[in-house]
Amino acid sequence: MAGLVAAYPGVLEKLDGNTLVWRDGTRMPVDDGKGEKPFAAWLADPDIEDMLRLPYPAGAPATPPAPESDPGRARNAAFFEKMYGDCRKGGVKSRLTTITWLPAKARQKLQVTTVNSVSARLEAVSKELDALPAEFDKYLIPAAGTYNCRVIAGTDRVSAHGFAIAIDIAVAQSDYWRWSKGSAQAAYRNRIPLEIVQIFEKHGFIWGGRWYHFDTMHFEYRPELLPPLAPLPSR
Repeated sequence: MAGLVAAYPGVLEKLDGNTLVWRDGTRMPVDDGKGEKPFAAWLADPDIEDMLRLPYPAGAPATPPAPESDPGRARNAAFFEKMYGDCRKGGVKSRLTTITWLPAKARQKLQVTTVNSVSARLEAVSKELDALPAEFDKYLIPAAGTYNCRVIAGTDRVSAHGFAIAIDIAVAQSDYWRWSKGSAQAAYRNRIPLEIVQIFEKHGFIWGGRWYHFDTMHFEYRPELLPPLAPLPSR
């Protein structure tokens, strides 16, 4: 939990027992008192502590995760709405900026939040990806989108895209657990090169390819699970 406060120093002040204290004086409970939740409840209604229950395996090979190992999929709605705004109430748009995705190769315009310098982090990712050899272009061009005020498929929960902290890369080269034609969980599959994943992870973006319910096109900024290794780019 100390890592959570350290991940967002501009907006979080401290932990006070079971309370997370924001710098504007807002206080939020960390543990809702419901104990360790089964997977469905952990995903559908996580408290702040639940978000940190599963460690994120940065730098690991792209191998099938253990069943129900989805580090980062649990997002406490109150926490993220307080941090980035509620897109359903127009609370995100005023803090968006436009970045250029792969400025040398693609020059695609994408909207990302400026909160927590997410836009600057994604620009740094973009510049590094732009320098990769041409063989990687098919995984990066075009990006499939950033800000989108929508819910997660099959749920009523706002997507990370609704907070403007996520990006999906080339859909044609990606795999998603819901694309299975049967009702059972699809077998893990990934075609995204680890060279791309490592650049995102270096800047604090977790990858949906490390989830049992895999979503290999998806990256989102989650420094409480993956502190950036790269310094914040100077503007």
